[in-house]
Order: sequence, then C-alpha cells, then structure tokens
Amino acid sequence: MQNNTQKHTLFITGGSGYVGYMLVDVFARRDDVEKIITIDKEEESELLKKHPNSDKIIFLKTNIVNDDWQSKVKELKPDIVIHTAWQIREIYGDRKLSWMWNIDGSNKIFDFVFQNDFVKRFVHFSTVASYGAFVDNTLEQRFKEEDKFRKTKYLYAEEKRIAEENLEIKYVKAKENAEKNNSDNNISLPIVSIIRPAAITGPRGRYDRIRFGLQSALSGQLKGGVYSLISKMTQIVPATKKWLRQYIHEDDVVGIVELLSFGENINHKYEVFNICPPGDVVLAKDMAEAVNKKLIILPPALIRVVFFFFWHLTRGKIPTAEGSWKGYSYPIAVDGSKISNKYGYKYFLPSKQAFVENVGRYKVDLKS
Repeated sequence: MQNNTQKHTLFITGGSGYVGYMLVDVFARRDDVEKIITIDKEEESELLKKHPNSDKIIFLKTNIVNDDWQSKVKELKPDIVIHTAWQIREIYGDRKLSWMWNIDGSNKIFDFVFQNDFVKRFVHFSTVASYGAFVDNTLEQRFKEEDKFRKTKYLYAEEKRIAEENLEIKYVKAKENAEKNNSDNNISLPIVSIIRPAAITGPRGRYDRIRFGLQSALSGQLKGGVYSLISKMTQIVPATKKWLRQYIHEDDVVGIVELLSFGENINHKYEVFNICPPGDVVLAKDMAEAVNKKLIILPPALIRVVFFFFWHLTRGKIPTAEGSWKGYSYPIAVDGSKISNKYGYKYFLPSKQAFVENVGRYKVDLKS
C-alpha cells in the first residue's frame, strides 16, 4: 500500500490534543514510520498508551517553551516535524503566559526545524481566524491565501498571525545563511507547509472528546456546573445576520497533513494552504436545524455584551475572551481549493455534511 522504502521519524507537538492525537494514531500505523516523538504539556493520552503500535511512540511531557526536549529529539533525528501544540483558550487574567507558551514556544520549534538539516519537511498549523472577523466582511466573500492577515483583539487569531510572521522571517534568514555558506548553491532547507484550517469537526471531536464548542453548547451536550447554565440558556440558537461557519472533517485534516508530510509529489519550498472543503457554508439557519432549535437573530452589540459578561462571570471557563464576539458576529469564509488544484487532494466531505454526519475513521456507535 505504501511504496516508500525510507523509514521516517516524526516529531509531532501537541500529541495529547485533539488533532495531535489523531496524527500520532494514524501515522504510527504506517509501515514507513519507524518512530514518532510527541510532546505535550498535558499527560499522555490513555489511547496512545494502549495504541497497537505504542512501541513506535515516544512521549515527552513538557512544554515546548522549555529547553528540556531539544537534545532528546535531536538524538532521534526526525525528518518530519508537525507543529500542532497550542494554548487555544486564552488564560483568564494571564495573556502573557498564553503568549509565552504559544509564541516563544513556536519560535523554539521553528529554530529546531531550521537549525537541524535532518528535518526535511515541516507542517505548521495556523488558522483562518487570523484573516479577521470585521463588520465589512460579507457572506459571499472567500479569503484566499494571498489575502493578508489582519490585526485583531482576539488573542488566538493574533498569536497565530504573529507566529506565521515569525516563521517566514526565520525561513528567510535560514535561506540567506544557507546561500551564504554554500557556494555551489546546493541549498538544503525543509519543505515548509502552513495549513489554515476552518473549524475542525467530526465524530471524535463531537462525541469522543466532549469539550466546549459551539455545536456542543447549542446541542446541550455540555453538562455540569456553569455548562449546565449554558445548556439551559441555549434552548434557542442566538445568532447575528452575518453568522457563518465553515467546517472541515477531522479525516480531511489528517489526510492533508499526511499528503504534505509523506507525498512524493510535494514540490513546493514554502507554501500556505487554506484547508476547507468547497460547497455551501453553514449559516445560522443550518445550525439551528442541526440542533433542532429555533433561531433568533440578535444585534452584534448584544452579543458583545453577553460575551463580556460570561468571560468575567466564569473567569474564562466559557471561552468568550476579548474580541471573540466578532467571530460570532461577522463572517470569515475561505477558498480551500489550492490544495486540490496543486496536489489533487479530494475532500472527504463538504462543510455541511462534515458538520452533522457521524462518519469517518472515528465514527461512533451512538447506540452503545
């Protein structure tokens, strides 16, 4: 099935997270993967401990911002590095800590990639959120990779914007240094692929890992404490006129990363890809229909007040941090066709189906 004779060693950050776990899980099953080093500040997933190929997996429990992992990873000389680790939720009252973990931590990953010539491919997870949710965005607009990221007050989007800037700066510097030190112009730099996913969904995200998310909140899946209050308050679906979401199925995320990591025809040097299936977006009426509730349209100003109230009332347990209200009020929709046009990738499911269907690698038996 896999024709590659080379045995790969991977370094995947965020191996205990939603996406990171799936990448480790799927890639550890490949015959051409010898070892996977994965790192996370959280405990190792029980699923990884019980993985059928657990002998391939080396787990390091530490934060990427620390300096206790570089020498251990360097010894194993990974040729593929995938950076998924991220503190997505803003830490209430401590933006500086989130910034340090995400920005300083990412810089250490970037430095590792460009300072070690055994790294041949690097995949960095970014986000479509950094295009910016602004009042002049339209439902018909589709951002493309050449469109510039815009500065916002939403920390997650802002950190991802800065991380991409830092990555490009470090890549250019590494290229300049390589050209200076190689008179024969034989430059050895890793292939860099940046992916900007739309909202990731699928059976594992919705059922196996119940976490605070828009769909889980509106569908009443959240239980206990303050989350029960949210479930009671969302007997209707509150949205704005411009509310919009795009979803990508978790299997597509894994498939695209697999293509960029192992694909034999990958021929770019440094490239950015929006990853989002073509077709209809999910509008407010679609969301209401999916969770079988009535839709009520609210003005963005009211959404802003509600988000502010819950952020401080729950001390960040409900992730409605500064600036996040705009993402609930104004649309960000992207064109994700570049990966298909350039490398022939065929998306598994369109956005609307990815949003509601219980299909794919992590399909859940809802009867059990």
